[in-house]
Amino acid sequence: MKHKLKTLSISFIVGLGLIIIPILLSPVLFNPPVSASSAQEKVERVELRDNLGNYHYPISTTSDLAQKYFDQGLILAYGFNHAEAARAFKEASRLDPNCAMCYWGLAYVLGPNINAPMADEQVPKAWQAIQQAIALSNNASPKEQAYIKALAQRYSEQPMADRSSLDLAYAQAMKQVVQDYPDDLDVATLYAESLMDTMPWDYWQDNGELKPEAKPILATLESVLERNPKHPGATHFYIHGTEKEQPKLAIEAADNLRNLVPASGHLVHMPSHIYIRVGRYEDAVIANQKGVMADRNYLASPHPQSIYTIAYVPHNYHFLWFAAVMSGQSEIAMEAAQQTAAVDPSLMANPGLSGKIQHLSVVPLYTEVRFGKWDKILETPAPKTDLKYATGVWHYARGMAFTSQGKKEEANQELAKLQGLVAGPDLEELKISSLNSSASVLKIAVEVLTGSIANLEQDYTTATSHLKNAVTLEDKLVYNEPPDWYSPTRNLLGTILLQGNQPEQAEQAFRDDLDIYPENGWSLHGLAQSLQAQGKTAEAETIQQKYQEAWQYADIAL
Repeated sequence: MKHKLKTLSISFIVGLGLIIIPILLSPVLFNPPVSASSAQEKVERVELRDNLGNYHYPISTTSDLAQKYFDQGLILAYGFNHAEAARAFKEASRLDPNCAMCYWGLAYVLGPNINAPMADEQVPKAWQAIQQAIALSNNASPKEQAYIKALAQRYSEQPMADRSSLDLAYAQAMKQVVQDYPDDLDVATLYAESLMDTMPWDYWQDNGELKPEAKPILATLESVLERNPKHPGATHFYIHGTEKEQPKLAIEAADNLRNLVPASGHLVHMPSHIYIRVGRYEDAVIANQKGVMADRNYLASPHPQSIYTIAYVPHNYHFLWFAAVMSGQSEIAMEAAQQTAAVDPSLMANPGLSGKIQHLSVVPLYTEVRFGKWDKILETPAPKTDLKYATGVWHYARGMAFTSQGKKEEANQELAKLQGLVAGPDLEELKISSLNSSASVLKIAVEVLTGSIANLEQDYTTATSHLKNAVTLEDKLVYNEPPDWYSPTRNLLGTILLQGNQPEQAEQAFRDDLDIYPENGWSLHGLAQSLQAQGKTAEAETIQQKYQEAWQYADIAL
């Protein structure tokens, strides 16, 4: 039976929460053309960017250049660089002050999305922008007027404690626009996105079935992709809609998206959300390497927007790290881990960010554990004592290092320190992602380390029991990509079962892991060994060949 992940995650930016969004989006200011601009804005010019593809959505404007900036804003919005998109829409409105859709675009990107709730300070700016679009509606086509009227349902003049009614009203209004303009693929795409925004990352039931209210999302996006398989927005949203439970549905979309918008680091990276779910780890490595390069080019450009640089840029490195780990590419994984950890340490002082930033900072330690770099782990200095999650991971890594070196006493000392941290109250409140606490992750670490110490003593019964506990705890984590626990516990469970001369149970553990992470060499290797131990020679040889194919890019041997 296919293992079901608990629920779909709310992505990295939601993990940062309402605290970071106002801070990071503050550069995106709305100033109508009739208002005085700051001295900085007067001299700032928004460049037309290269390699954003050739997607074009014609609007009512007297300026060809305004049209180009509108197109740039739309493709950037489809690539979740909303702050940069806002700059493009503002430039379009500067070039054509009578362009209603230019203000529509600005209002659109100031709103919420599946990765970020709407910051209170953006509310009056979005309201002002949509009011300007309404005021200019006489210059717009009937379809554009429908766009504007629908988006107006999304905003209030002042922040609301619960804006869900506004998001739902917008989605309902967009449904009507789709009915009125069924041949417009962007109308349909934005309708699907509006529905996603009413239930961000929560499209599937625990039994693996699509929620009834989410069915129109996939149906609408599939309708768009049937007519244009390379629609940048529809491919992006379809990947997010399917990745948890039905990733194979989006393989074609992923393949179509990977070279579609070369300068959008997030869109270039997006296919890897599917690739790691279907066992195409090398393709995921390549997608994220290209995404990283696109991000580097963006960071070198004038005025890169901070929300993207803090949220999405590390995400691409983090994904690259995971794909490299799963395919045995230790050098790429370690370099990506170092880049993932290269976040501003001062952000750890922010209570809303500390857990996530600590989590990114310890990716190198997790990588060294996975690849058995025990001496490097023991040379790593302790984190600051107030960084309790990072300190817990440090004790875990040291415990695993001592265990692998046969130093039981030292390993138990690290375990005791780790257990002491987990027993405290602070870690339950310290979130490392949207819904997973640092305690929920470190509890897995306790079970893995305890089981590894028992395995050192050849107490396979105790070791197996603790690893099964670790599996249970891992299954309770909210789904996130990359996973918040760095290494599949079923793989280690299978290894210990094999060492304990239980090849049948080991086989099942490895198969279960391959059900979750298809074609991963770590468990293909273990499965081949467990089959060989049972005398299933022919099947073992077949699996060994699959392992060799999966491990063809690896720089380590198992």
